[in-house]
Amino acid sequence: MEEQNIREKEDEKMVSEAYQHLIDTYLASHHRKHTEIIDKAFNFAKEAHKGVRRLSGEPYIMHPIAVAQIACEDIGLGSTGICSALLHDVVEDTDYTVEDISNIFGPKIAQIVDGLTKISGGIFGDKASVQAESFKKLLLTMSDDIRVILIKISDRLHNMRTLGSQLPGKQYKIAGETLYIYAPLANRLGLNKIKEELEDLSFSYEHPEEYRNIKDKLTGMREHLNTIFDQFTAPIREKLDETGLRYEIKARIKAPYSVWSKMQTKHIEFDEIYDILAVRIIFETEKGMDETAECFKIYDIASTIYKPHPDRLRDWVHNKKANGYQALHTTLMSKAGKWVEVQIRSRRMDDIAEQGFAAHWKYKDQPMPNEEGDTDDDEDNVNNEAELEKWLHTIREILDDPQPNAIDFLDSIKLNLFASEIFVVTPKGEFKTMPSGCTVLDFAFSIHTFLGTHCIGAKVNHKLVGISHVLQSGDQVEILTSKNQKVDKKWIDITTTAKAKGKIQAILRREEREKQKVGEDILNEFFQKNEKEPNSINIGKLCQFHDLATREELLSAIGSQTITLGEADLKTLSEKVRKRTKLKKYLNIFKRHHDETADVTPVQPADTKQEPLKIDKKKPLILNEETIGRYIFCDCCHPIPGDDVLGYIDEKQHIIIHKRQCDVAKRLKASDGNQILAANWDTHGTLYFPASLHIGGFDHVGVLHQITAILSQQLNVNIHSLHIDTNDGLFTADIMLGVHDVRDIQAICRDLKKIEEIEEVRRS
Repeated sequence: MEEQNIREKEDEKMVSEAYQHLIDTYLASHHRKHTEIIDKAFNFAKEAHKGVRRLSGEPYIMHPIAVAQIACEDIGLGSTGICSALLHDVVEDTDYTVEDISNIFGPKIAQIVDGLTKISGGIFGDKASVQAESFKKLLLTMSDDIRVILIKISDRLHNMRTLGSQLPGKQYKIAGETLYIYAPLANRLGLNKIKEELEDLSFSYEHPEEYRNIKDKLTGMREHLNTIFDQFTAPIREKLDETGLRYEIKARIKAPYSVWSKMQTKHIEFDEIYDILAVRIIFETEKGMDETAECFKIYDIASTIYKPHPDRLRDWVHNKKANGYQALHTTLMSKAGKWVEVQIRSRRMDDIAEQGFAAHWKYKDQPMPNEEGDTDDDEDNVNNEAELEKWLHTIREILDDPQPNAIDFLDSIKLNLFASEIFVVTPKGEFKTMPSGCTVLDFAFSIHTFLGTHCIGAKVNHKLVGISHVLQSGDQVEILTSKNQKVDKKWIDITTTAKAKGKIQAILRREEREKQKVGEDILNEFFQKNEKEPNSINIGKLCQFHDLATREELLSAIGSQTITLGEADLKTLSEKVRKRTKLKKYLNIFKRHHDETADVTPVQPADTKQEPLKIDKKKPLILNEETIGRYIFCDCCHPIPGDDVLGYIDEKQHIIIHKRQCDVAKRLKASDGNQILAANWDTHGTLYFPASLHIGGFDHVGVLHQITAILSQQLNVNIHSLHIDTNDGLFTADIMLGVHDVRDIQAICRDLKKIEEIEEVRRS
């Protein structure tokens, strides 16, 4: 009893201190001080969650307080947002209703809490259709009140900070969902600080060893980086001091996830990353100061001291990003012979870079709105931001698409909402923001559906290019059209934006329906003329005869005159139904629609005599010599012992093993996380696994012989296949090998790099 009293007192003290910190943070902000409503929300939530504890063991009320703290301190929300954060789990976890919240705290807070309740429990449910619909709900709430998604991001950040109390399988699901959706979402809303923390936390759970390794290396070189920073900035400070400008210069060291991500995409080692250190110059604005001009003045000063890289000037001052980010980026050559990125921005720009749209509220010229009878702070002005409205318009375009499946929907989001941006210039000199990687055809559809439908190419910087040409930032584009041009189904693969793909698919569906209507008329006429019944048996006979899977495919082929009905069809209709008809039909359907699972092959045949594998989702799968034959190994990422892996239970209850950073696994963690299992290796070097290597270098006589000698003679590695190409004195080779584990690959790469002519060796 005494122990319980002591614990209750400790809990009360912890809760009281956390709440007081929240209030102190709020009182130090620019918002008007509505502490009464916050006190009311805190006491209400505390009572509602009384006696409930989180998995970590702390009182549940600590979670809403922490979410409110993030929303206030890191995002800048005022009393309405703080109250909503404190109450965000009340409707979901207690007997209180949205109506109760509305009666006690007003309709605005109730609306936000309702929005948060609708998207609670993670973005996704158990079924694909539910997942897509749930994520659509989340996006739709952004149109009602952006604070819903801002609080949801705060909620996710605190959940990630306390993820250690969850089971490994749940950790991978939540970390994967965070990396795939929430971190890009935070980035798009300009919440750079939160984005980086979400990425690093996810990285630490998905690849703990690599995270620790990179973090230790960054910590170990901090002193060296500080020395470089001091030496590099000293002459810049001297010149800036002469101008009388008030400024701050900060060192910006790359985050572990950012380093790892670059290592993966560029296929380089840690030591090869040159931009671990960046220099940030932040100046204070005086009344009447032209921020843009000041950025370029500082650039001129820095570039007279150090030579700038001609291709690395990024002007985000004149052309700010869609999330409001503004800065001038340049890369300068230091006296030590190293390139150093320098970011120049005003204090206002820096606040917006860290807090995104929320920081706009601090710099509004108009007075705060009248709050009589309402708890809204000036944060409501965020909904009037032109940049945000433009983004919400993109969301609406995606939501208007005709019900894609969950994976397609997520890909559409990734391609359009979270892609990095480029600026494209029209012939009249207007700047248009487009996703990076977009094509001429994407740009045509972004301007007008007619232009896209009839696009035959473009003049990019006055040079003729095709519709698949990928645009670069700064390109001036004139779309060329022809009235004879028609939409082709291949265009779906050429385009990358949701708008273009949606329009193309809509046009193709309309044309398909028209062809089917014509085909139906022709088929009915054929049946009538030959006195045959237009029943499913006869249509099935024709489908089988023409090797088609469905009635719709048959009608479309007849309507487009790919098939002309004649004597052979009449003879087919007169024959008896063969038993193979259904089987062949389903085989055809399977062949057409068999997707991701077709890319997986077992390491060795499963032993059918063994007992069915019992799955305990609370425990990691153990991949050893006895159990390995029961699993399927994804052929797109070739996981081998030593890789960070996970298991996925498909609809046939097969367990498929993926590398955790595999593109397919990334999507599955985000879209079907409840089917994810933790998995650990326990092999002992007795099995061989397929692994592929990519090698590049100079094409000299004897290089191939040296490679095969090292592999087969020195390392005793079995080569399954080898493909080599040479061009202009260079060669590339792709080799499939049999290896025991990741250590084998590392040894192979290390030894092959010793060959003088080889410049690159990496696992592919």
